[in-house]
Amino acid sequence: MAVVDPTFHVEPPMAGQTSRLILVSGPARSGKSRWAEHLLLHHPVVTYIATAATRPDDPDWHKRLEVHRQRRPDHWSLAECGADLVNVIDNLAPGQSVLIDALGGFVAHHLDLNASEWEHLCERLIASIRSSHCTFVLVIEETGWGVVPPTRIGGLFRDRLGSLAQSLDRVANAAWLVLQGRALDLHGLGQLVP
Repeated sequence: MAVVDPTFHVEPPMAGQTSRLILVSGPARSGKSRWAEHLLLHHPVVTYIATAATRPDDPDWHKRLEVHRQRRPDHWSLAECGADLVNVIDNLAPGQSVLIDALGGFVAHHLDLNASEWEHLCERLIASIRSSHCTFVLVIEETGWGVVPPTRIGGLFRDRLGSLAQSLDRVANAAWLVLQGRALDLHGLGQLVP
């Protein structure tokens, strides 16, 4: 039988604290968003940042979003950032908690950037998180475990997402991998690849 600790969560930020970053990654339908939400469940001020593009003609997508909405506590605020994640982070009030769901939306919005522009944007994102004085929980989709994408743009998305996830992990305070509804502490269990 699995051991479940329903009291496990991240402590809310304290006044004057520097930023904290917790990564939560996993494949589709793994429970990663539920785990990310659970980590911030007891925080008094939470901003939920949605990065995905709107899909007005996709009823299945809207059903999925509604499930997320129903799970979130009423006191959480919602910010839909589109391609503008860095500026949204730069304008957050210090001392709050932030759930970004998910990194794939950010990557998808910027696939038209060349390699140099993309690298600069990733550096800006990491700098914004580190200087914010907020606690961040960042959901990251795991895309590289399946079939090799048949298109160049699919391969670019997969590679950029994986590279940015590794860059974020270098500055993260914690990282979780969620599979089949189970969360694994990557920093506690894993070894850094040289």
